[in-house]
Amino acid sequence: MFNQKEMSLLQDLKKSEQLCIEKYTQYADKACSTELKNLFNEIKSKEQQHLQTIEQIINGAVPAMNASQGNSSQPCTATVNYNNDQQGYQNDSYLCSDALATEKHVSSDYNTSIFEFKDPAVRNALNHIQKEEQEHGELIYNYMASNGMYN
Repeated sequence: MFNQKEMSLLQDLKKSEQLCIEKYTQYADKACSTELKNLFNEIKSKEQQHLQTIEQIINGAVPAMNASQGNSSQPCTATVNYNNDQQGYQNDSYLCSDALATEKHVSSDYNTSIFEFKDPAVRNALNHIQKEEQEHGELIYNYMASNGMYN
């Protein structure tokens, strides 16, 4: 079904999604604020869905993507009171910065991959995931901006 290049790209995307799941699991455990823990767990859940979609595609079953499968997340704009906890603030700022950089990288990988597939259904599925990756970046950015972490 897929040529060598397409299969290689799918395997790379699968590895990226697995890494995202691992990162968000660890980051939820390491985050100091409850709001950030919840945000990381929410994003991790979406990344698990992405991994399932990529695995389905690898196995030859391309799921139909529609608008109702989009992001239903509310913007994370709550200002967290770190109660003069500079170390907690710096920790959460670091986690957010790394998570945002990861989302930028993964979104870029999807962008490149979309152009390499001949099957419109696969392109559509990858485009849908890329849009959600961009939404993850927006959620992280909003948290950072609301808490003075993004300059």
